[in-house]
Amino acid sequence: MNMRHSNLPLAALLGAALSFLPGCETTKSSSPSPSDPQTQEPAMQAAEAWKRSRVGDRVTYSFSATHGSEPRGGGTARTLGGQLTLEVVAVQQPWVWVRLAFTDEAGKPLSHPRLAQELLIPVRADTTRTLDVPHAGEATAEKPSSAGRTWEATRYVSDQRPVDGPLRTRVYANTPGPLYLTHGLLDANTTLSGFGASGGFQLTLRELREGSADANAPVPALERPLGPGAYYERSVDVGPSPSVQRVCFAAERGYLLRTEGPIDPQAAPCSDFSQAEPEPLEELLINLPWEALSSGDWPPAAAASGTRGTFTVEGRGVPALIEQRTENVEGTQRVFSETYAAEPWAPALAGLPYEARFQPLASGTERVAAGGKRESEGGTRLVRWGTWLGGQK
Repeated sequence: MNMRHSNLPLAALLGAALSFLPGCETTKSSSPSPSDPQTQEPAMQAAEAWKRSRVGDRVTYSFSATHGSEPRGGGTARTLGGQLTLEVVAVQQPWVWVRLAFTDEAGKPLSHPRLAQELLIPVRADTTRTLDVPHAGEATAEKPSSAGRTWEATRYVSDQRPVDGPLRTRVYANTPGPLYLTHGLLDANTTLSGFGASGGFQLTLRELREGSADANAPVPALERPLGPGAYYERSVDVGPSPSVQRVCFAAERGYLLRTEGPIDPQAAPCSDFSQAEPEPLEELLINLPWEALSSGDWPPAAAASGTRGTFTVEGRGVPALIEQRTENVEGTQRVFSETYAAEPWAPALAGLPYEARFQPLASGTERVAAGGKRESEGGTRLVRWGTWLGGQK
């Protein structure tokens, strides 16, 4: 979002190589210039389509990810696959409410906690600022067949393998039509390379459906927000100036926006996204399964063997796992602690943005002084979250 690139570092790690599902065909033609209207119009068309969103608009992709074994032979390769679906579940202009679900091939929820629950994404159909995220890589015109139709499309290939980077391919329809939810994405393929990395990820359009102009549905509650429409706050007691930092999320025409900074008591929560760097929604969708696969099981291994307890925030008790470790650094003994949600989807965390559920709820460092007394050297702690959309707090 940036939806936390400190948590989701894959944009720098992943790359892609085009590979359609069996039965898909492509024909290659001339290469358009990136400045050609042919490569600029799809984004404009997809943006305008948000204003015509209808309840029931839906796109489904097949996805698969492979995380290779360790370079020196430790461990085994891990795989994850299934379906990813985006569906418009309510429209109350200028907001379009989109449901995101990851399932297995049979349509059942995935077992991995990071992908086990449906998420909600309110997307603004207009914009508060200019949003322009050009596609990376060399552009080539193609005519792939996918989801039962043939598309006029452009393939973008970015090959960073010569500098130990990834191979990354994206194929976008020139006329997105019902694929406006993902800017017309037909296929995405990423292959890791360099520094002993192996594995990759693929996302391929499977089917699409257009909703009905007569369909209507109430706006759902933001119990499990991906991020947009919600915020969270952390107290940061590090250094000479402790503060409370607010992380805000929004989405406009398929781009995700994220801001982080000290709370401004004179401004409404999350009222300014003018400096947020836009991230295409489809790129986050690519990142989420890979992050789930590469991060391993939940809770983190060290926390799984920690102490069970309760994390209290705003009067709510969250079942937690507390990991502590002691280290001796240059003759000074320090105790490091991290607290994680034992169940990241616990009812007490309703409304908390996705990224915060999988970060430590609290972390801190204590110095062990003479006599065994512990003295705090600072830390961070989740203190509040809420919904800013519609003036709610």
